[in-house]
Amino acid sequence: MLRLSLTLWALVLVALLAVPTALGVRVHVRVEGKTTTIFGASEPRLESSTSALDALEAASLAGEFYYHVQRASFGAYVDQIGRFVAGGTNGWVFKVNGVSPPVGAEQVQLREGDRVLWYWAQFGIVPGGPPTLLLQRQAKGCYRVLAQEDSGARRPATGAVLVVDGRRIRTKAARACPGAHRGLVRAQLAGAVRSNALA
Repeated sequence: MLRLSLTLWALVLVALLAVPTALGVRVHVRVEGKTTTIFGASEPRLESSTSALDALEAASLAGEFYYHVQRASFGAYVDQIGRFVAGGTNGWVFKVNGVSPPVGAEQVQLREGDRVLWYWAQFGIVPGGPPTLLLQRQAKGCYRVLAQEDSGARRPATGAVLVVDGRRIRTKAARACPGAHRGLVRAQLAGAVRSNALA
């Protein structure tokens, strides 16, 4: 009887531990299109299973946008998000926490709080893919803009501009203080993927 009771408790404990894994993780998701943000400028947290492809599915459901996955010998390939179909030197790629993983989107295992960015890229203009901009809030209402390479390496995004309340504010040494504003702040730089948005 004692052995049966211990076995039952062990099974209950295993089931309870498996529930969070089955439910997935909460991750931040953003999808940057060729000309506009398709989903999540401020990188909302979504419930996702554990892959970057699952995060795209969660964003698609939340934002009601279309995407298509093509199956190939090397695995799943996202060949369309919104209206833009991949082809030639253009296509859809992703980063997790600012880094382009060396595996496909369905093979990346996400953890709680990870940041997933899907974006339209044109290859061949710069080595690798375009840098992605990262906007950081600084003291006294100022912002700093960094450019992230595929490896995750960061450098000041020299020449970036902040876009806030319809105004374009030039940065100096990749930093600017826009003053009082009502809307979100974004950073842009020619040849780079738009930044996340901050209040």
